[in-house]
Amino acid sequence: MFYPGSSSDLERDLQQMLRLAPATLASPVKAIIAPHAGYIYSGPIAASVYAPLAALRERIRRVILLGPTHRVAVNGLALPSAHAFATPLGVVPLDLEAIAAIEPLPQVLISDAAHALEHSLEVQLPFLQTVLGEFTLVPLAVGRASAAQVAEVLECLWGGDETLIVVSSDLSHYLPYTLARETDSNTARHIVALDPHIDHQQACGATPVNGLLLAARRHGLQAALIDLRNSGDTAGNRSQVVGYGAFAFHAEPDHAH
Repeated sequence: MFYPGSSSDLERDLQQMLRLAPATLASPVKAIIAPHAGYIYSGPIAASVYAPLAALRERIRRVILLGPTHRVAVNGLALPSAHAFATPLGVVPLDLEAIAAIEPLPQVLISDAAHALEHSLEVQLPFLQTVLGEFTLVPLAVGRASAAQVAEVLECLWGGDETLIVVSSDLSHYLPYTLARETDSNTARHIVALDPHIDHQQACGATPVNGLLLAARRHGLQAALIDLRNSGDTAGNRSQVVGYGAFAFHAEPDHAH
């Protein structure tokens, strides 16, 4: 529903979107926030933050992927019982060791229902498969949880340069174009300031976003806004739009050099 089912069409679309995105970022990226609508709506905005990750192709070996649940209510963060995820571009193995490490946490549960119809995680995978080499995945469908509970899971999985954290979230929903632009740029300012008080009117993935912002603060990361547009800019009408933002998080440059 969100991207082409044929691998050749999907590859062509991805290459096209990534080619149009500027591919430079100041320093190695530890985490990103990317939107999750149909590719004609949010794909170009997602591409803006995925394109620079190609430079880390050989380094990133594991992706921690968090997105909100849209169809099934969940208390906590849900893992699937599957051992791999598949897209038209191939199979991504799950990191079973990492999953075993977080399973004892009280806020982590196994729910295949939470993942069965959930697009927020799935739409990120073809981008990751295109810009990265071999990697394993820890997919978390985030339901009712606190920012601190999300941050605790991220803390367990933080790792080093081999681990990338991806939070899937759109911004405002169904506002008129001008109001959406105002609302989203305000939200973007809070995200860049690492203010972990984003609400669900501002971002459907507010819970994982706030968890990432808490963890980013703890680890001294800096956030950068890469792209901020809405469906009225890409493929929709402007009477009711959905906002999309792309953000990258990186360690502050080492002042010793």
